[in-house]
Amino acid sequence: MIDELELLKKDWQKKDDQLPKLSYKELHTMIWKKSSSIVKWIVIISILEFALPHLLYLIPGTKDSILMYEKLGIKNLSIGLWVTGYGITGYFIFLFYRRYKEISILDSTKGLMEKILKTRKTVKYYVIYSLSFLFLTCCILFISMALSDNLLTIFNQNGNDLAVAPDKFRSMLLWTMGIFSVVMILVMGAIYFLLYGLLLRRLNGNYKELKKLEV
Repeated sequence: MIDELELLKKDWQKKDDQLPKLSYKELHTMIWKKSSSIVKWIVIISILEFALPHLLYLIPGTKDSILMYEKLGIKNLSIGLWVTGYGITGYFIFLFYRRYKEISILDSTKGLMEKILKTRKTVKYYVIYSLSFLFLTCCILFISMALSDNLLTIFNQNGNDLAVAPDKFRSMLLWTMGIFSVVMILVMGAIYFLLYGLLLRRLNGNYKELKKLEV
């Protein structure tokens, strides 16, 4: 049995010797290309994430939901909030593009590692900002609904007779809004974790490989 194990070890050693060996430069270049590709995807995903929600304006009935902000008396607040959100999101997209241009230039191992760390930090800040902005928006909408005296009129525009008491209808609306907000934040958090989390894990893997090259 021992002799058989020794023969297997020698066989594997021979196969290992036959495998092509990559030089330091080749490994560095390969990791650099992989990292550049990952950051490129981060830029593409962030642009799509910014652009796709605007397609909702093409869906019939969306304009009515936009008018709801005006009826709730938070039109100016919502405009200011979204303009600020657009500005911050645009800045992050610019940062992602900047990180992509930086990492696209072949650099030393130490320089590439620093760029990977900067990219990872930028993505984490962006995810924190996006979820915080969504949470703030949901909170403002919920509070404005809770304080509104015209809540039933807004959501019962056709003037239909309610199957439930007005107070109960109001309570149902607020509970629905609260549950919807929590679910939406959790779903978006899961999407961010899957998309950006996967890309960050790959970047982290590249970082670890570069660290090995430095040793």
